Amino acid sequence: MMLYPENTSTRTKVALDGVWSFALIGLHETYDPQRPLENGRPMPVPCAYNDIYEGREIRDHVGTVVYERTFDLPQALCTGRLFLRFGSVTHAAQVWLNGNFLGSHKGGFLPFAFDVTDEVRPCGNRLTVLADNIVDHSTLPCGTVQNVSYPGMGTQTLDFPNFDYFNYSGIMRPVVLYAVPASHITEISVQGSSDGAFRYAVKASGAGRVTVQLLDGEAVLWQGDAFSAAGRAEDIIPWSPCTPHLYRLRVLFDGEDGSRDQYDEFFGFRDVCVRGGALFLNGQPLYLKGFGKHEDVPVLGRGFSQAYNVKDLGLLKWLGANSFRTSHYPYSEEMMRLCDRMGILVIDETPAVGMHTTFTATGMKIDVHSPTWETLRTQEHHREVLRDMIQRDQNHPCVIMWSIANEPASEEAGAYAYFKPLFDLAKELDPHKRPLTFATHGEATVETCEVAPLCDVIMLNRYYGWYSQEGDLAAAAAILDDELERYHARYPDKPIMLGEFGADAIAGFHDSTPQMFSEEYQRDMIRAYCRVLDGKTYICGEHVWNFADFATAESVKRVQGNKKGVFTRERKPKLAAWYLQERWQEGPDAEREEASARQ
Repeated sequence: MMLYPENTSTRTKVALDGVWSFALIGLHETYDPQRPLENGRPMPVPCAYNDIYEGREIRDHVGTVVYERTFDLPQALCTGRLFLRFGSVTHAAQVWLNGNFLGSHKGGFLPFAFDVTDEVRPCGNRLTVLADNIVDHSTLPCGTVQNVSYPGMGTQTLDFPNFDYFNYSGIMRPVVLYAVPASHITEISVQGSSDGAFRYAVKASGAGRVTVQLLDGEAVLWQGDAFSAAGRAEDIIPWSPCTPHLYRLRVLFDGEDGSRDQYDEFFGFRDVCVRGGALFLNGQPLYLKGFGKHEDVPVLGRGFSQAYNVKDLGLLKWLGANSFRTSHYPYSEEMMRLCDRMGILVIDETPAVGMHTTFTATGMKIDVHSPTWETLRTQEHHREVLRDMIQRDQNHPCVIMWSIANEPASEEAGAYAYFKPLFDLAKELDPHKRPLTFATHGEATVETCEVAPLCDVIMLNRYYGWYSQEGDLAAAAAILDDELERYHARYPDKPIMLGEFGADAIAGFHDSTPQMFSEEYQRDMIRAYCRVLDGKTYICGEHVWNFADFATAESVKRVQGNKKGVFTRERKPKLAAWYLQERWQEGPDAEREEASARQ
């Protein structure tokens, strides 16, 4: 587990964000990191590179790009151990410092770091990063690389993402130099229950002794001197969307080498469980109201933006929503910390999307028709990203479920054998034992889905009235109602939620008789689905697709991106947003949630 880089009394971080030098590397070209990058163009970090400059050469680039910058080492960082930490580089990274290879990392949505204590110089350090955006049958998310020929153009290599969002790439999240004592705290795991019981475990890089304090503000509620222990705090405030109260576990480590380290880990006292076919938070029934969403904003693409993070959570609160799913990859650590602070529940999802070789997300022409689970080579990487995600996010009270994948080919033979070890691994890794789920697509029916039996919560993505039964909301509602009842009959002890439902709406398109792509049709489709859900006691949530419009690959099914957002990409509300605000703020579930907070 990699502790989030914080400035403390013993730790110092220096941001390496800013404007780096940048260049494209041709798919069949090589690059020599021993030589400084010449004639690179300015590129902001963190940010996706695709939308910064105009033209398809950069936006649609396939392959590798190079980033480079120089830096001096501040005197404050010259003691102890020094780490170079990346929040994420999409989708694979190779890193050099002063021409020396530090290492590589696969996966575009989780942090990684290198110990550079012996590599860094006082002045004139040259940091070089090669970022690769290729997605194929071994990566998560998945894609297909194809060689195609056009008259007079020769052979070209194309990379088709098998997912319905744009393949933004680059150094996407913050880069920091992080100085820690020579012997230092490396891991903190802490779990708090709504009755005040808690347990923790601490690891350090060297021998020594620890002092651990449980703090509420500056008040010390408990103190111990063991690397792992359990205890109980009296009169705690359980963490919930209505009362997102955070406590601190302060760890002081004194190493035998004379090093001294301090780190504060914030956490909440709360319980999440599935019991009797329902989802519970702190012993009270929980109904999830919210969205699937994306890290996607103008100009930055999928690049980190604290301003948009705060804006989006503020809009969720404005609507009366209480949750979202990190569709379809782990979001930034900064977003998770904000959710802890603001009381937003999170279904945390791996980047396992596009795991279906017999259809594509947007109907793009990809020549793959072989059985999915005989074709993909992702299982070991899937285990790695699942392990890293749980280790990174396990202490966050906002995380209430793990989602193992989005819309895989769970109806194909071999799905159970592929996913059973992953569900088992998640149960083994998470000390909180959060419920497990995954998102199904419409072709994986209750009769054919091999993965549903592994879930604690059934999560369905459904688009009747949009991709089928186009324009016929009465038929869509009838089919949805029938399917929900059949799922409940097959799995009476598992709560069910809609992980996605919605319709594209072009902002400003209106109709007195609602038709597809109008704001009125989007609102009416969402309302029709919600009416089906109402009254079904086994339904534990509704997540509309999508929070805001987002960029996708070009397709005749997409009009400058996916327009299923109830907000525009610029975060302006459509009609559906006003309907959801009325439903979520004034509906019966608001009263239930308030009663839960008073317990």
